[in-house]
Amino acid sequence: MTPPTARARSPRSAAARLRRRAACSGREFTDQGSYTLEALLCLVVLVPFLGILAAYGLAGLGDSTAANAATAAARAASESADPDTAASRARQAALASLWQAQRTCHSADIQVDTSRFPRAPGQGGSVSVRVDCTIPLAQLAVPGLPGSKTLSATRHSPVDRYVEKGGGR
Repeated sequence: MTPPTARARSPRSAAARLRRRAACSGREFTDQGSYTLEALLCLVVLVPFLGILAAYGLAGLGDSTAANAATAAARAASESADPDTAASRARQAALASLWQAQRTCHSADIQVDTSRFPRAPGQGGSVSVRVDCTIPLAQLAVPGLPGSKTLSATRHSPVDRYVEKGGGR
């Protein structure tokens, strides 16, 4: 006889032992309810996993939206004739880009830095734009997730030193 620790325990042998035990007690062995229990356990694990997966997807979409808005704003600002026009065009371009993304950002904050904007023709300079995009996560209703997450993107664009800075374009 082999020691109890050396016996191979397979699912078939476990089911056979349960059937034998049920036969000795006078009851019939059935596996009724086991599929329901398995489905419930899978559901308990699967639903939060899908919620977290959706949150990561929403965060990725929000990050991409903020980056696209910052890129468009920096590009528009670098084509301007003066710092005031650059800041105005940057905000307009960022808002237009965020509007195209529609419901990705719940709220957005746009900061334009024109401190390195060239003051005279022939000088080099740059413009930087930071876009903060707040995405709502509460709509996913996954326990443990915060209500919202703020994603930021900063883009820099060089100002063309050879473009005439007259009345703008």
